[in-house]
Amino acid sequence: MLSFLWPGTACLSSDGECCPSNACCRRSSALTEFTIHGLWPDYNDGTWPACCPGKRFDIKKISTLLSTMKKYWPSYNCESSSNCHGGTGLFWEHEWGKLLEKFSSAWLNIFPLCLKYWTVLNLYFKYNVTEVLREAGYVASNCEKYPLGGIVSAIEKAYHATPALVCSGDAVEELRLCFCKDFKFRDCGVEIPPESSCPEYVSLPEFIALGLGNKEAKGSKLET
Repeated sequence: MLSFLWPGTACLSSDGECCPSNACCRRSSALTEFTIHGLWPDYNDGTWPACCPGKRFDIKKISTLLSTMKKYWPSYNCESSSNCHGGTGLFWEHEWGKLLEKFSSAWLNIFPLCLKYWTVLNLYFKYNVTEVLREAGYVASNCEKYPLGGIVSAIEKAYHATPALVCSGDAVEELRLCFCKDFKFRDCGVEIPPESSCPEYVSLPEFIALGLGNKEAKGSKLET
């Protein structure tokens, strides 16, 4: 499962704390495109493997990708994320624990760490869900609400598979594409918990960061 985050919802749902690692604070323009949340394995029944053994995260091994990852795979808070070793670390380290579960140990031993992250980035660029929705007329807005069925249909038309959407109130928070092990599309069959399900009409809120040193940011409050 490849999960995308809608930054406007992620930022408006946060506590507004600013720090260098929080992408909500470091951009001067509106955040109006999906970013990467992660690539996760699952058993297609609402459960998934967790913290399988493998090599530990080493940020030095992905130094050539950092500028790209900061832009397209950012964190939207200042808190450290939990890792698979009883501690906390970078958001990417948290997601690395899930990447270990996706790729076999043999594959991990053959290819460098940076290539695993590039696989996720490559999928993100290949399946540009923001552009698919934009072409269908679904764009960031603090005024418009869109039919959930229309958004789902636009993705189905582009990729011939049904996505899963997660909402915070009426705002889209995540959009998920599901794959078989060979990265061929399949329908996302797992039901979303009621508290995270989307209503009939949803929004793609726009968020404009005020920059570091500011505790407030422009944007509408999410409906609950």
